[in-house]
Amino acid sequence: MKEDRWVSLFSGGKDSNWALCQALENGLNVEYLLTVHPPAGSYMYHVPATRVVPLVAESIGIELIEIEPEFEIPGDVDSGEQGDKEIKCIKNSLIEMEDEINLKGIIAGAVESEYQRSRIQKMCDELDIVLYAPLWKSDPLVMINKMVETGFEIMIVSVAADGMEESWLGRYIDNKAIVELKAINEKYGVHILGEGGEYETLVTNGPHMNRGVEIEYDVFWEQNWGEIRVKNAWLN
Repeated sequence: MKEDRWVSLFSGGKDSNWALCQALENGLNVEYLLTVHPPAGSYMYHVPATRVVPLVAESIGIELIEIEPEFEIPGDVDSGEQGDKEIKCIKNSLIEMEDEINLKGIIAGAVESEYQRSRIQKMCDELDIVLYAPLWKSDPLVMINKMVETGFEIMIVSVAADGMEESWLGRYIDNKAIVELKAINEKYGVHILGEGGEYETLVTNGPHMNRGVEIEYDVFWEQNWGEIRVKNAWLN
């Protein structure tokens, strides 16, 4: 009998890394990491710095599958319909995997987004596999503190929120940054984990990685949002 295998949805950000760590600690046999490289404006997926994810996966030591989706983001799209379209590329990839591995389920870093979780759950139900979402409804402040205490090195790669200026880009989340995020949350309502897309991250090192990721980048800033644009990246 084949051993049950799992696939971890993996953007390279803090939540997908933390969910992966929880899965590994709980003995799940993770066969693949699965990354989508979406176009700008995606409703379902983390967009910034996904091209660095192969280095993160190499450092973790789990094979990475990359998806180059064919969907586009129209200007006048219905968000619900768009989310349904965007999940199909993952579903198709998982269907292909079922022929080669005994796929038990997928791991997702969903925390509070019902928009994402409901679509992933529906897909799992259709494929008759399990959704493992260990972060769901966890306390955001407790979680971000645990990530930092555990040794996650979390770089902020995009911001789009009141109270978060250009200086946040490229900054690492540490205890001081958490205090500032808490204050911004209280003043502006910005989610401490960036669940509303207020900011996005990339984990460049952690206890589950064998080597850290170094990044050379430019900063793009326009009005009240910005992102880092990676020029080069390597394992140290």
